[in-house]
Amino acid sequence: GSAAVRFVSGTSLPDAPSGFRAFSRETAMKLNVVTRYTYTIETVVQAGNRNLRVVHIPVTTNPQTRESRLFNSMWTYVTRSAVTILRLFALYEPLKVFTSIGLMTFSVGFAISLRFLYYYFDGAGQGHLQSLVLSAVLMIVGFQVLLIGLVADVISANRKLTEELLYRVRSIELTGRAANTAEAPDERPKGGD
Repeated sequence: GSAAVRFVSGTSLPDAPSGFRAFSRETAMKLNVVTRYTYTIETVVQAGNRNLRVVHIPVTTNPQTRESRLFNSMWTYVTRSAVTILRLFALYEPLKVFTSIGLMTFSVGFAISLRFLYYYFDGAGQGHLQSLVLSAVLMIVGFQVLLIGLVADVISANRKLTEELLYRVRSIELTGRAANTAEAPDERPKGGD
């Protein structure tokens, strides 16, 4: 799991799913957790994709005294983590994900069409019309997935702009709150009067 998170995030954390995190105020304002399952993997992926500094500090832990209350089994944890990693990879690298899927699908369809053409020019094309239909379907689906990748990449660019705006709003609110606290008159009752 950690190797997959390192690949997706571009970081070098040896224990990516560990729940121990420390963020500067600035970094906390830049991170936006959108998954419902776990924040641990998502914060590492976001930090890596935003070129935030990520540091690993080894700590010792106590021996396990009980079973986890968060997961029924290790298989449940691995499955849900894998889905989260794939989702985050598609969220932060949509063009790579959809281009890969689209090109694979299109290539399989193209290879099947070459098979049909081989039999067609060999004079035995009549019995291979199913190959032609399958090839056309796969090539159309592959092309559509490529187009979806382009749209997802544009949406990803808009998401980045929205996240930058959200960060700026948080900064303004934090600065305004600090200024209001400093300027607020002391409303405590005066002693003796």
